[in-house]
Amino acid sequence: MPTVEELYRNYGILADATEQVGQHKDAYQLILDGVKGGTKEKRLAAQFIPKFFKHFPELADSAINAQLDLCEDEDVSIRRQAIKELPQFATGENLPRVADILTQLLQTDDSAEFNLVNNALLSIFKMDAKGTLGGLFSQILQGEDIVRERAIKFLSTKLKTLPDEVLTKEVEELILTESKKVLEDVTGEEFVLFMKILSGLKSLQTVSGRQQLVELVAEQADLEQTFNPSDPDCVDRLLQCTRQAVPLFSKNVHSTRFVTYFCEQVLPNLSSLTTPVEGLDIQLEVLKLLAEMSSFCGDMEKLETNLRKLFDKLLEYMPLPPEEAENGENAGNEEPKLQFSYVECLLYSFHQLGRKLPDFLTAKLNAEKLKDFKIRLQYFARGLQVYIRQLRLALQGKTGEALKTEENKIKVVALKITNNINVLIKDLFHIPPSYKSTVTLSWKPVQKVEIGQKRASEDTTSGSPPKKSPAGPKRDARQIYNPPSGKYSSNLGNFNYGERFRLGTSSVRD
Repeated sequence: MPTVEELYRNYGILADATEQVGQHKDAYQLILDGVKGGTKEKRLAAQFIPKFFKHFPELADSAINAQLDLCEDEDVSIRRQAIKELPQFATGENLPRVADILTQLLQTDDSAEFNLVNNALLSIFKMDAKGTLGGLFSQILQGEDIVRERAIKFLSTKLKTLPDEVLTKEVEELILTESKKVLEDVTGEEFVLFMKILSGLKSLQTVSGRQQLVELVAEQADLEQTFNPSDPDCVDRLLQCTRQAVPLFSKNVHSTRFVTYFCEQVLPNLSSLTTPVEGLDIQLEVLKLLAEMSSFCGDMEKLETNLRKLFDKLLEYMPLPPEEAENGENAGNEEPKLQFSYVECLLYSFHQLGRKLPDFLTAKLNAEKLKDFKIRLQYFARGLQVYIRQLRLALQGKTGEALKTEENKIKVVALKITNNINVLIKDLFHIPPSYKSTVTLSWKPVQKVEIGQKRASEDTTSGSPPKKSPAGPKRDARQIYNPPSGKYSSNLGNFNYGERFRLGTSSVRD
């Protein structure tokens, strides 16, 4: 084994040889043997081996293997030094191998070491992006779980930091091709990361690129298969995939295929959905996704069928007013429950699809069904007005920190929900029903409006200018529909806001 002095001496021989360095094979071999020495010898070998590596192609395998031994040394300082120098071995056909090695080294638990590996990978990425991707995807497809996980995270976080001259169209095509191979067998978390990777690629941010991604998601969601609501994995996969698809939809990239699947297969099974996610309101999550997608439907072969399924599901959450007994009291013991969050989603979805078939309520439903629907709308609208007044009263004058309490945050969201439903119901009470109004879904960001101001634009889309309120009665007194009469009407009027209100389920009580 060479000593420190011998290592320095042979380093000097190689350094002084300049053009003839390749003639001193024995001197380089002695430096390679330094990996068998003590701590000082190994540290010097870690620096000297890569410095002269390119001059001895016949010793390339021996040199790389020697450096790898140092990358796995027990001494962390030696490992760090060896890893830091690894990019110098990334020349020609050796680069994919170095990329493969560095990818495996991502499994380290030492933070400084991990950062060195990341930096080394980035540096060889800039030398040869395609070669580096070969090493990364090789480990993603065949490596150990921890290596696979960290390699995917590396791509999802680091690709966006690379300049355009590195991420060329050809490189992006390779990423897409290799990603499709990985997507044949991925976990939910991995799928989300790959969608982040792919959606960040410049070549896939065009209309055709987004359409390609939507098709990729649809394939992952298995939309050709019958939906199994009792299989938590099946439900979770559909939700994960749909969440990734929603941001891709636009007026040119349509959601029709997903909306049709939700209407045909998911809505009829809404109450029997199961989920592995503890505490998740799976029904509301599905309805929110459907609402978000409904704005971007294209031509739909089964439009009338989908509208009917939506309508039937909407009726389930819009109760008829309770019957009155002879003494004028409610005949039933239980008051109807108004689930505002669910109704906002369903009513919005119905409103969006209804624009494509505006005579659905008048021409496609018989008179009795339309009459029944209007009674439900009236009853729901009456309860809605009570909630809106109570919420506005509770929030009146509150600004800044006061609105940041958990209780008031819930009330603010509740006010958005009820206002949205109010606008949509007004539209449907037109003769014939109208589909012109636009609302911003309650969970979407909107322009800030101070509580207490006149909110002419509160129930309109953020993209439309606020309309001036005409002179005359106040807004709450100028409903398009007539308030219902009867005992249930007075019950609603006496409703007490407080703990009885929940976004998911609210009862109409005395």
